[in-house]
Amino acid sequence: MPCVSMEVGTHPLKRNSFSHMVLFYTFIASYDKIMNWNEFKILLVDDERDILEFLSYNLKNEGFEIHTANNGADALRLAAEVKPHLVLLDVMMPEMDGIETCEEIRKIPELENTLVAFLTARGEDYSQIAGFEAGGDDYITKPIKPKLLISKIKSLLKRTTYSADRHGDEQRNQIVSGDLMIDKDRYLVIQNGKEIIFPRKEFELITLLISKPDKVFSREEIFDNIWGDNIVVGDRTIDVHIRKLREKLGDDCIKTVKGIGYKYVKP
Repeated sequence: MPCVSMEVGTHPLKRNSFSHMVLFYTFIASYDKIMNWNEFKILLVDDERDILEFLSYNLKNEGFEIHTANNGADALRLAAEVKPHLVLLDVMMPEMDGIETCEEIRKIPELENTLVAFLTARGEDYSQIAGFEAGGDDYITKPIKPKLLISKIKSLLKRTTYSADRHGDEQRNQIVSGDLMIDKDRYLVIQNGKEIIFPRKEFELITLLISKPDKVFSREEIFDNIWGDNIVVGDRTIDVHIRKLREKLGDDCIKTVKGIGYKYVKP
């Protein structure tokens, strides 16, 4: 068999791919260091007490807050009460099996962000398919070494937490009011699904007004926020920009409060 080697720098595409891979794993490693595992709650569900005790012991040693249930009905009640970040479910249980328990968890609005992973001796393809179709996020077969299981759990929680952080950042950089959506990252204004082009100052002005609907912004506040104290502009500058906003968005969305300033009104 020929010897295969990776030579960084011999091909631009390979070099870039390798660099991106290094950056990604560097990020994951740094992200792992800031994870505080004792902030995460895990619900273990299994009808075998010795397995619950063994799992609880190992996961508590990693800092996780652990709750346990030995059947599906108790798991649903406890999950609604403690709202765990992850439910680790056995499949074969009396009263309510793991597949049915997962399906019921997915019906509870308060648990929509809860991860569900199956930990079971059932390794058949159809069992795994049933688990994923029920709403499972992962399917782990027994037996598995504790260190590998813990690694899988951490990876699942990290991936989801990072995704949630990014989603939260995206939401914080978007403003939605009525039929109007502003994306501050991309300098986009969308009204009724239609993208509207705004020059920078007009964009900053509508973003300011829409950030607090019905709040009256004085002319001084607008000058300070949009142009700054050190910029000299004419007295009619704000009026001109407001007129342009009304031309693009409609006359009714921005109201003039005589002697004070302007406010955005939801349509």
